[in-house]
Amino acid sequence: MKYRALTVNREFGSGGGRIAQMIAQHLGWKLLDKDIIDAIAYAAHVDPKVVLRYDEHIESWLRRLNQQAMRSAALAAGLELRDNAVFDAEEMVKISRNVIEEAYAEGNCVIVGRGSQCVLQHKPDVFHVFVYAPHRDRILRLRARLEPGADIDQRVRTVDGERAKYLQEYFDKHWMNPHLYDLMISSHEDEERTARVIECAMG
Repeated sequence: MKYRALTVNREFGSGGGRIAQMIAQHLGWKLLDKDIIDAIAYAAHVDPKVVLRYDEHIESWLRRLNQQAMRSAALAAGLELRDNAVFDAEEMVKISRNVIEEAYAEGNCVIVGRGSQCVLQHKPDVFHVFVYAPHRDRILRLRARLEPGADIDQRVRTVDGERAKYLQEYFDKHWMNPHLYDLMISSHEDEERTARVIECAMG
């Protein structure tokens, strides 16, 4: 099988983003990670900082309720909502789905997270990977990346929890469901070695 795309989903601190970058560079493929934020911002005509707020997050029920009330009030008053007034997590999911599908159509791309393993689940020429790592390894990696004094344990629980809830809320899938992936691999040994193993698995 000749694959045209790779999706990489990852535990926070597993090095999955850097592994995806290594594979993209080695294969000469396009990497869609932070670039997805800019693509969504451009498509929605909003500031990338607004998009970043919803990146692999779900909104609280209170925020959703307030936004629905704002829309209803504006429509009742005959007001036209600005583009950025209606940009929310659901709109982001719709646009990110389009971005992911367009990237797949072009081919030769590595897509990091954002539900890509669900959006492209039934494409036979897409390889899906989940990268995880022992907790201790994740803490050591994040200690070098995050600001001094950060509560790394809490950050790991928060980010992983948000990613899991995002997939459950918008795709009705469990984040670590092995049936979503062709390969689930630990990056414990070495990030570069893990990248090479994934490439070998892709054939």
